[in-house]
Amino acid sequence: MNKLIIYIDGGARGNPGPAALGILFLTEKREVFKEYSQYLGKKTNNEAEYLALIFALKKSKALFGREKIKNLLIELKSDSELLVKQMKGEYKIKEPKIQSLFLQAWNLKVDFRKLKFLLIPREKNKEADKLVNEALDSETSKKTLF
Repeated sequence: MNKLIIYIDGGARGNPGPAALGILFLTEKREVFKEYSQYLGKKTNNEAEYLALIFALKKSKALFGREKIKNLLIELKSDSELLVKQMKGEYKIKEPKIQSLFLQAWNLKVDFRKLKFLLIPREKNKEADKLVNEALDSETSKKTLF
């Protein structure tokens, strides 16, 4: 594999509120080979977006190893304008919690030489969004059983 495509999404119901992340890993032929969703607890939307990015970067390293990651072309796609523009250095980071998450993500991305952040419309991120909502729905159903 020469190219990896990663779709990420984070969301919260309420801001802050119950939050989750959703991530899809695709081959260069656009075939999904891994997908992840995780409940995050009470977070803001922006925190959930950053936690999705951090999860995706860590999982990429775990799946491919540090050496392969250095030369693998990775397109990381997100519908979060704030996250993409902050990771590209186009927006300032004012919120202290986001500053901390940004630093974690920035330090992780150092090992990725060919990492591109791409802002996509929400309509093109439906699968990752679906994973977010499945994690939130699953957590909600656990709390309403008894």
